[in-house]
Amino acid sequence: MTSEKTQHSHERALHSRLLVDVSGGESVTLEFKKSTAEKEKACRTLCAFANGQGGDLIFGVTPSGKVVGQKVTDRTLEELAQEFQGFEPGLNPHIQRIPIADEGEQELEALVVRVERSANTPVSFRGVPYERVLNTTRVMPRSDYQRHLLESMHAGERWEIQAAKGCTIDDLDLNELVVTIEEAIRRGRLIDPGTRDPLLLLRGLGLLVHGDQLSCAAVALFCKDDQALPAFPQLQLRLARFKGKTREEFLDNRQYSGNAFGLLLRAERFLLDWLPIASKIVPGQLARTDTPALPLEAVREALANAIAHRDYSSPSGAVSVALYDDRLEIISPGELHFGLTPEKLYQPHESKPWNPWIAKVLYRRGLIETWGRGTLQIVKLMQDAGLAAPQLQVGADTVSITFALPSVPMQEKSSEKSSEKSSEKSSEKILEFLKREPSLSAKALAEKMHLTSRAVEKQIGLLKKTGKLRRIGPSKGGYWTTPN
Repeated sequence: MTSEKTQHSHERALHSRLLVDVSGGESVTLEFKKSTAEKEKACRTLCAFANGQGGDLIFGVTPSGKVVGQKVTDRTLEELAQEFQGFEPGLNPHIQRIPIADEGEQELEALVVRVERSANTPVSFRGVPYERVLNTTRVMPRSDYQRHLLESMHAGERWEIQAAKGCTIDDLDLNELVVTIEEAIRRGRLIDPGTRDPLLLLRGLGLLVHGDQLSCAAVALFCKDDQALPAFPQLQLRLARFKGKTREEFLDNRQYSGNAFGLLLRAERFLLDWLPIASKIVPGQLARTDTPALPLEAVREALANAIAHRDYSSPSGAVSVALYDDRLEIISPGELHFGLTPEKLYQPHESKPWNPWIAKVLYRRGLIETWGRGTLQIVKLMQDAGLAAPQLQVGADTVSITFALPSVPMQEKSSEKSSEKSSEKSSEKILEFLKREPSLSAKALAEKMHLTSRAVEKQIGLLKKTGKLRRIGPSKGGYWTTPN
């Protein structure tokens, strides 16, 4: 008797839950079918669920949400199981039987069929892939099918893990490699490997394939700066300052090739040259305070994210930076994957980098955040500066982030040449470089800044005298610190 009461109680609970489930109507993860006579259409929807967020399909409920139930026999379940053989790759739907009511001598039930999002998308039913849009099921467009297919192949066939054919260790900037290792150690993101042998360092970073062959990721990260490789035309950066708010007229237009770190520094230098400067008088001080119109740390995070997460597979792809009178746009080739959307990126989300090898090295270097915090960090930095969060947009094979420039009185820089003639601006650039790369020599600084070694050494002397720069250790093997 107690067992029967428990069974009846459980059945009532299931029935009550079913009524709650259907009360909100069909949705992107829920669909109703009056009976298993519609099993073929039902399987199309289950296919769409597997390609999306997963979902529940309930037999025994009308499209309007009325629970009517149906007679369920062993034959009913056998026919469903046979229909499920049409999924490719295979699915394993979970079926739950919920008693509804007695109709004469017939015991009516509802069948709740649940599928989770498939780890192997795209899923097709009888050779056709389907997707869910709001509360309807439709044939998946070819572009979406190709995206799903690309994501399914991503783990084992993505661009960054391919062998860099024709490239050797001589094509890499080994100083950049060592700087990366030392900076990762300094930040506590890497244990000192006890060697500075290039191949051992690359192996430790996971950037070698097929034994000692360079990966494409190794080339993207450490190829020689400002040296175009014929096999890698996509390792490029495009920079433009437009007059006004359209692309009709250039004030400055530059293109660079090279490794990820060099391209990032060039983008920063370009923005330091061209970003408007906001000036204000600080109470109690005679001097005016000049600051860039946008927080540089937020812009740097956005630039590094564009380099880390872009699509490198297209030879014509390049990260682009476009500055207008009213906004800054950073455009990355590719699209959002793994179900990410601009809305989700502005909420706590799981980190799903498209180029995990490249992203991991940039994280160790201290250039990007991890665990999906990069976009949230940008928003926080903008809010701390009293500015609106940037806008993320997905276009035709591109993802862009747009920073609105504040409409306040500005003093705009004129050109790169005039700024380099300024001793003060040169000093600021030297400090920026050394904050990022503490091991840089004066000679390396001069090459990066397109100045003479003598001019750089003179500025370093002035910075040391004013306490803004200090040398730790010997000339070889030491590094710079910026106490202020």
